[in-house]
Amino acid sequence: MRLKLIKPSLEYKKEIIEMLEEWIEYNKNHPKENNSPYAIFRNDYHDFIYYIENIDIKDPQDGLVPDTTFFCLDEERNIIVGAINIRHYLNEYLLNYGGHIGDGIRPSERRKGYATEMIRLSLDFCRQLGLDKILLVCDKNNIGSTKSIINNGGMLENEIIVDGRVEQRYWITLK
Repeated sequence: MRLKLIKPSLEYKKEIIEMLEEWIEYNKNHPKENNSPYAIFRNDYHDFIYYIENIDIKDPQDGLVPDTTFFCLDEERNIIVGAINIRHYLNEYLLNYGGHIGDGIRPSERRKGYATEMIRLSLDFCRQLGLDKILLVCDKNNIGSTKSIINNGGMLENEIIVDGRVEQRYWITLK
């Protein structure tokens, strides 16, 4: 497995759109299992230039924080296997519910170890932001997310109830 995080670009337009369309179709048929990062769907990808120019929040408003979104490329197969959104700092909402990182693996590529590696790769960017500890939050029933966080050194701080679901809050200390 040779993975790398990439910024969206015209070079990977076809691969990104294929992943987005697969995810959209999956989410229509499995609405309770929607584990896609919100950031990759906040803009319409049909205007791809606009999409790639506005995928990151650079000038936050309305309670948002700056963020950076990467797609995870499997270099051996030349497909996008997932996406990860990194928030540059936490506001009160993110501290309680969202964390620094939101990630997801496209439905056809789940349970192959990609999330663990994608999070590991994102930790370098977190260090570049000057972060020394990052918060990740996941649904307690999402065993794959839990494992990928723990595999990267995540330590469970607590569990909270959000909309009737148990959410787990993990911290990873960056070295």
